Amino acid sequence: MRLENKTALITGGTSGIGRRVIERFTEEGAKVAFTGRRADLGAEVASVTGASFIQGDAGNADDAANTVATAIEQLGGLDILMNNAGAPAKPAPFEDLSLENFDATMAVHVRGVLAHSQHAARHMRAQKSGSIINVGSIAGHRAGYTASMLYAVAKAAVIHMTKCAAMELGEDGVRVNCISPGVIATGIFAKAMGMDTDTAETTVEKVKPMIASMQAVPRAGETDDIANAAVYLGSDEAGFVNGVDIVIDGGLIWGRRYSETSKGGGTWSTLFD
Repeated sequence: MRLENKTALITGGTSGIGRRVIERFTEEGAKVAFTGRRADLGAEVASVTGASFIQGDAGNADDAANTVATAIEQLGGLDILMNNAGAPAKPAPFEDLSLENFDATMAVHVRGVLAHSQHAARHMRAQKSGSIINVGSIAGHRAGYTASMLYAVAKAAVIHMTKCAAMELGEDGVRVNCISPGVIATGIFAKAMGMDTDTAETTVEKVKPMIASMQAVPRAGETDDIANAAVYLGSDEAGFVNGVDIVIDGGLIWGRRYSETSKGGGTWSTLFD
């Protein structure tokens, strides 16, 4: 019950990481509201978890204002905001990047984070406490971890926004932190390939073996890995943690695995064999 007596709003909670965060938050005692664009999926998650569903588009400014106001009214307050909503961004060569796609990507990943955080911050500053948790990505730290440059740029903006907001809001007791996942087994990869949400979610188990071979820790990243960090950042245990981006990727961001670079795996010595 690490989140007992706390209230939380999670954007993009109908599947993947967001859905698991809802489950973990409710297990830990929080009263939870969440958002999503699809009413049918929202109703299903709400019925299973007991959380309150608020239909809305995370990238829409009016929806963001309504979402936060409705959550505060339904929950009786707001202690935690997790800006989790996201969407794949279409990849393209640099000179062919669509400005319309740029705008759409920034709307969900950057504008939506800012809008929800602004409305939440007004309430949290007044009560002199709160935790805002943003979701970045290892692609926001280093190039080469996504085929979509727009997605990477958007996540880099989220990570830096987190640090800037933390320096201001922290003075009023509102902590702002970020979680940057590596490759987590969800349906987002299939969605990026054009599959509908229901079909995409059936591919999760299929991608795990491939993910397991990518980083030093030899298993696929799980939604629990992210949800556990979110519980920590939302709890009083993290009361002195502010402006931090927690990378959760099994070591992927640091480079190739030892077994690949040691004897027989591509060391400099093989150039002279």
